[in-house]
Amino acid sequence: MTEEQSKLFQGLVSIVQTTLAADMEKGAVTPTLIMEKVDFVADNLYPGKDIDRKAARDELIRRFSLWIGGATTLSDKSGHKDWLNASRRKDWRYWQRYRDFLESKMSVKAVDALDEATNKILELLEDPLREGVWDRRGLVVGHVQSGKTGNYTGLICKAADAGYKIIIVLAGLHNNLRSQTQIRLEEGFLGYETSAKNDVVRYIGVGENARDAEIRPNCATNRSDKGDFNTKVAKHLAISPEQRPWLFVVKKNKTVLERLLKWIRNHVADAKDSDGRPLVSGFPLLLIDDEADHASVDTGDQIVNKDGTVDDEYQPKAINSRIRKILHSFARKAYVGYTATPFANIFIDRRKTTKDEGPDLFPQSFIVNISAPSNYVGPARVFGLRSTEGRGGGLPLTREMDDQTDSSGEDGWMPPKHDKTHVPLYQGRDEVPPSLRDAISAFALCCATRVLRGQGDRHCSMLIHVTRYTAVQEEVRRQVDELVKGFRARLRGFGAAEKDALLDEWRELWENDFVPTSAAVATAMDESAGEFELPDWEDVEAVLPEVLDDLANGVRAINGSAGDVLDYAEREETGLKVIAVGGDKLARGLTLEGLCVSYFVRSTKMYDTLMQMGRWFGYRPGYLDLCRLYTTSDLVDWFGHIADAAEELRQEFDTMAKIHATPETYGMRVQSHPVLMVTSSIKMRSAKTLQLSFSGSVLETVAFHRDPSILESNLAATERLLNAAAAPSENGVIIRERGSVKQVWRGFLWKGVPAEHVADFFSNYRTHPAARKVNSTVLADFVKAMSAKGELSSWTVVVIGGNDSADGGPFVLCGKYALEHMITRKPSESTEHYSIGRLLSPRDEAIDMDEESWSAAMRLTLEDRARDPGRGTEETGKEPPKYPGGVWVRQVRGLGAEGVPAHPEHGLLLLYPIDPKGAELPEGVPPVVGFGVSFPASRSTTTVKYEVDHLLWETEYAPDA
Repeated sequence: MTEEQSKLFQGLVSIVQTTLAADMEKGAVTPTLIMEKVDFVADNLYPGKDIDRKAARDELIRRFSLWIGGATTLSDKSGHKDWLNASRRKDWRYWQRYRDFLESKMSVKAVDALDEATNKILELLEDPLREGVWDRRGLVVGHVQSGKTGNYTGLICKAADAGYKIIIVLAGLHNNLRSQTQIRLEEGFLGYETSAKNDVVRYIGVGENARDAEIRPNCATNRSDKGDFNTKVAKHLAISPEQRPWLFVVKKNKTVLERLLKWIRNHVADAKDSDGRPLVSGFPLLLIDDEADHASVDTGDQIVNKDGTVDDEYQPKAINSRIRKILHSFARKAYVGYTATPFANIFIDRRKTTKDEGPDLFPQSFIVNISAPSNYVGPARVFGLRSTEGRGGGLPLTREMDDQTDSSGEDGWMPPKHDKTHVPLYQGRDEVPPSLRDAISAFALCCATRVLRGQGDRHCSMLIHVTRYTAVQEEVRRQVDELVKGFRARLRGFGAAEKDALLDEWRELWENDFVPTSAAVATAMDESAGEFELPDWEDVEAVLPEVLDDLANGVRAINGSAGDVLDYAEREETGLKVIAVGGDKLARGLTLEGLCVSYFVRSTKMYDTLMQMGRWFGYRPGYLDLCRLYTTSDLVDWFGHIADAAEELRQEFDTMAKIHATPETYGMRVQSHPVLMVTSSIKMRSAKTLQLSFSGSVLETVAFHRDPSILESNLAATERLLNAAAAPSENGVIIRERGSVKQVWRGFLWKGVPAEHVADFFSNYRTHPAARKVNSTVLADFVKAMSAKGELSSWTVVVIGGNDSADGGPFVLCGKYALEHMITRKPSESTEHYSIGRLLSPRDEAIDMDEESWSAAMRLTLEDRARDPGRGTEETGKEPPKYPGGVWVRQVRGLGAEGVPAHPEHGLLLLYPIDPKGAELPEGVPPVVGFGVSFPASRSTTTVKYEVDHLLWETEYAPDA
């Protein structure tokens, strides 16, 4: 699409979108109606113009089928004055032109959601016109690659309208990410392209239709690779109070931040603070910290004394120190961090403060959780969620491979442990392994399909992430480049046999992979508008030579030292097709436009690789079915753990928002959340022991010993508990009426079992070390600690069997509790221990609830579903839930609900004898007893100690220093 055609297309879509807005109010927007309006507008306003009407229809269908939940907030209003009302928002010019710009690209619903979310954030900042001294610090948490830049651009526009005068954006550690952020802010806020000479090159983005020189913001940095805040700018730059706002887009670099700090102190400061330090009192500051968990967090150990005082002479790490000093130089300031992985920020000790730097960057004032739109493809959609049948509900886009190493796993093309002198050889030959050849072939087919779907002028990227060493990356780039050029030569060459062999290979990949996958994705996404229809193979074959011509010049190494850059901006009209081979430079924030295929093997440290994988999520309009993730089974497994962990923390956030908690209380709760038994082994440097609270959590055993003597001993611990619990109140069959549905379990239920019996059971049961979140000794300590405070004192204990003959064989506990069938759980992976997906069925956690409590938890579940569609999987996204979500069951049990009293004293222990035959254990082995424990939510701050295995994480998972 030429620039002219693109403008016509956007104009048509924008006008039709406006005309359809009234129909949307009536809820009557259908594909047929959209097509009628497209034809009407095109015939009358653009007669004879060459506009792709089908593409316009598809774009509008996407926009009108989108839905977005609201943002949830935790805030602390101490020292804050409410200020943002309708009259302050009148005549806002920066926001209005950004809104107009967005509406040409996005659905009105998405723009409304952005408007609402940025209002929420802005009103939690202070009024920039308020005199005196004030300091607001907050954090905005979004999903990975879900449009955080768009959000903070909107916030900057509104902050400038409200009167913030100095706006600093901290954008990543590398020049290319800083430059990419600068370009996005030129489009969304400045309205003009900057150059090294600091003049207006041309009007772009918001400036194309609103070239109002009177409001044109100033900018001290530019889009060139060396456009950061440099010495030359620092020498000549002076600003005065009457002027328009100033924007600085700088990278998180010690030298750059030190230069900016000196300039602020020498050229902007107009007063002194009580310690005689230069202070800016005339200009309110807004500092935006993009990827706030990266490089901004102080990882040093500042001593906090028992009385809460701190060592004043302590020196924070370089970047953290300079960010805080910049903030400390302003009397009126607001700091907003943006991140998708808030673990590190929440671990900032809110008591850390020094004389030179002021307080640390803990988000004391607010945390806002932004929900992702319904067209966002997140980890839950790709990997699915854990279920009793293993992980389920994900899209079939992952391809597991293991040929990057030899059979020993210690050598081969790219073994996990290698150094910078490593030479990548596959079976002794200088070539890539078959799995990477497949991935590159899939990328070629993906590009060809996108051309035939009318997306040939859109960017199309592939990411290869296999090593952190630039020298080894260069070798991989050379091998990939040779392979792609070899493909092109075979398609263009005169050897018919070679050409036919390659096309046969690709046709096989097309028929065995692309055809079934696109059909499965269309079904899963409930896509009836033909978005995932595949072209005929003959048409694909015809465009492949042209695609390979583009790809032959598109293999780049992207790292700190290579000259290659991703020049998406220069190729806006034709689209850039690129295969990026990279390491850490690609790891953070740098957006790969139109990312379709990713090839990942684990480099030395787990955490960096997982963060890298995160960029594979995001928006894939019109080509989701063509996307592929080639990776190893251990990465899929770990990414699943992290996705589950992030989801649990989001649920915790929502629960705490409902009870109006502050960021400080949330910080304390997260610091004791059992999910950290997973994440601490990856991220936490400083904690040698964790203080954990299990309140509001569900824990279940999913990894078990195979040793018959341990299984015997766990069975004995179970029988000891049941004998101590006296007679069950429900025998053989347990029935619950749930609305019009009857729920039936086979098993036995005991009520009012004293806490000491449950604690004894945990003390005597041996959990497997691979059960990362379930440590029975810690659970025993927690039950004792809580019951001493009057909570968790009375337990419901349930033995749950299988429901029908499809389940396992019979078993009798304590010589009297006969189960006709045990449950069965297939092993999910071949390891030295027995490992399963999920133990609990979703309905089991509410087995102890009466009708009122169950209905209250169900109501909360439905409200929550409407709020954040980005968290669903394909399975969970389509149907309304049948059972209340566990988080809401635990909330209602522990905190009560409207008309339902709270019972924080009630714990629930579920016991599942698992058939050893279905577990593929040897003949004669006793049943495996698994347990699930559901702890009610609680306002208590009781915690117990858990020792982290640091040797394990230092060697396996710790980020590189």
